[in-house]
Amino acid sequence: MSARPRSVPIRTCVGCRTRERADRLLRVVAEHGSLLPDPRRRRPGRGAWLHPVTGCLDTAERRSAFARALRLRGRPGTDAVRRWLRDQQDTGSLSVSSSEESQVDQS
Repeated sequence: MSARPRSVPIRTCVGCRTRERADRLLRVVAEHGSLLPDPRRRRPGRGAWLHPVTGCLDTAERRSAFARALRLRGRPGTDAVRRWLRDQQDTGSLSVSSSEESQVDQS
C-alpha cells in the first residue's frame, strides 16, 4: 500500500481575493500595530495570506483587507511586509518557502 500524498491547504489572497495553494502565498501576522511577514508560518496568532507581490499588498491596503482579516481596529503598518517583498525581489527569490519550511506544524 502506497502512502497518500498530503493535501496542500488552499487560502485566499487578501489583496486580489484569488484562491491559491498556501505554499505560494505569504502569511502575514499583526504584532504591536504592525504587520510582519511570516514566511515560515510559525508566528502565533491569526494570519492573513497574500501573494508575494507589491500589487496585492497595495490592493489589500487600499481595501483595508488586513484590518478585516486580522480583526484589527485601525490600519496596521505595512512597512515590514513591503521591505520583505522588496528584499525578495532584489535577491530574485520570490519563493515563499522551501519544501521543508512548507510542512505544516502539527503542534
